[in-house]
Amino acid sequence: MAIAMETVDQFTRAAIGASLIVSHLLCAAPANAANVEQGRRLASLYCAQCHAIDKVSPSPLTIAPPFRALHERYPVENLQEALAEGIVVGHPTMPQFRFEPDQIGDFLAFLKSLE
Repeated sequence: MAIAMETVDQFTRAAIGASLIVSHLLCAAPANAANVEQGRRLASLYCAQCHAIDKVSPSPLTIAPPFRALHERYPVENLQEALAEGIVVGHPTMPQFRFEPDQIGDFLAFLKSLE
């Protein structure tokens, strides 16, 4: 009977260990990983009329900084709150807009890809 109980204990420990590993892997990968291409689409739709959104072009509106240079001014992660609440700063003709949480992650991932 002791052998059977020892086998059950080993099985239980193995099952617990496996479930902890799977749980860790699921938690380690974000449910909504940022999508750089989706961020590029957002920039193209909302920003490209004024800002350069690539690594080489000048901004169509000269007072609008190219996105590739934003990280030289401040960490682009600092834009997270402004994007959520609605950006009202920037150049004088900049429209106010607000992104949804998943859009913010995508947009910031895109900006980081330009660094």
